[in-house]
Amino acid sequence: MFICEILEDNIAAYTQQAVRAQKGHLDEDVIYLIFQTLNWNPKLIAAFSCACKWFDDVAKRVLWKEFCRARAPKMMLDLQSSGSHSVDGNWRALGKLLIYCSGSAKGGLFNSIHIPGHFVYRTRFSRTSGKSFLLPQCRSDVLYVSDPCEHLDQGEEGDVGFFRGIFKSFAMSKVRRMLISRGAELHPTEVCPYCKAKLWNMLQSKMIPQSATCRLGAYEDCIEYYVCLNGHVLGICTLLPLSGSEASDLE
Repeated sequence: MFICEILEDNIAAYTQQAVRAQKGHLDEDVIYLIFQTLNWNPKLIAAFSCACKWFDDVAKRVLWKEFCRARAPKMMLDLQSSGSHSVDGNWRALGKLLIYCSGSAKGGLFNSIHIPGHFVYRTRFSRTSGKSFLLPQCRSDVLYVSDPCEHLDQGEEGDVGFFRGIFKSFAMSKVRRMLISRGAELHPTEVCPYCKAKLWNMLQSKMIPQSATCRLGAYEDCIEYYVCLNGHVLGICTLLPLSGSEASDLE
């Protein structure tokens, strides 16, 4: 906590010094060590990146990457195992996807409901679960999908779940090729909340298998999700109510 206070109190002064100084490896090494000590705190990384353009560049190239590696190490190793030193979109976008539920704005992607976006403490992403969201002919693709973020008792909408995910090497995926071959249209106005890229609607493209409903524990025909040009996934579903035994177990 003491180090956090020092960083926040002195960020303006340090910015002025950094702008005047030569921006070499030593500066980045010091910044790296500071944030390593802070356990790659995402709120402090976000505040740091607002200080100046150079800090923002360091955050994008180094700090968000290390945050992602610390938060989901096995997933990051897999996403980079094709030889790429970056991920589709950018590290900041992936960092946000790991910790932020985008919710739904009235009149937006999921226009029937309004639930504000919010940060989540921890979310499990699963490659095995991702297979359930792919048509059989696309299951050689690698997709990581989160457990649904539950928003219960949403009036007529019932219990709503938001989920998110990311494809590995989306540019070379069978899903992308199928979307293009089917002539799928990009959403005319809405963009990915994580990287601002255009979005394909997987429901309109008829590319959501029944297995996705089972995996989420959702009603049939009550699931919709989008994938952006960088392979980020965001979706919504209406969750089935817990059975009596499941509710007792939770209590």
